[in-house]
Amino acid sequence: MTSTGILYTVSAPSGAGKTSLVNALIQRCQDLRVSVSHTTRPMRPGEEDGVNYHFVGEDNFLGMLEKAEFLEHARVFGNLYGTYRAWVEQQLEAGTDVILEIDWQGAQQVKRLLSETRAIFIVPPSREILEQRLNLRGQDDAATIETRMAEAMEEMSHYTEADYLVVNHDFERALGELQAIITCQRLRITRQRAALGDMLASLLS
Repeated sequence: MTSTGILYTVSAPSGAGKTSLVNALIQRCQDLRVSVSHTTRPMRPGEEDGVNYHFVGEDNFLGMLEKAEFLEHARVFGNLYGTYRAWVEQQLEAGTDVILEIDWQGAQQVKRLLSETRAIFIVPPSREILEQRLNLRGQDDAATIETRMAEAMEEMSHYTEADYLVVNHDFERALGELQAIITCQRLRITRQRAALGDMLASLLS
């Protein structure tokens, strides 16, 4: 019997290290994939279409939205982001766990639709460190960073809506905590009973 995959949402303010942590987690955990979101924002240097995001025009995005092709969507910093529903459902049905790297608005939408989703929130250890990380990126000017810091304060106030909270002060420790969450969920009785049905039946026969 094939067990159904578990859906996770991972949210964090910009600069908290969410993407780096999720990428490292995917490398450590088997049968765990990250969904590649659709977005209307411009491609940044070093990014690849279909790898970092599916980059689409706003008209295209809105057309997909009208057809209910997104599991969740949100407008962030003036750009639209959305998770392609069919791909996520296919992965879960095949028994593969899926991570959605999305903001708190998207995590809310997903949780309402799929109550078994496990929501994870990542925060930096302090405002000062968050601002340092945003500056070290070298991607934004001072005014944009100020806007992102203000937005981060609002985003972080929603940590209480998550199931798990991880502080990214030390990267390896935060990564280990994320991996522990995945392992814990996979060891739940409902998941183990589906995955190990034959073995359990043999033990009890």
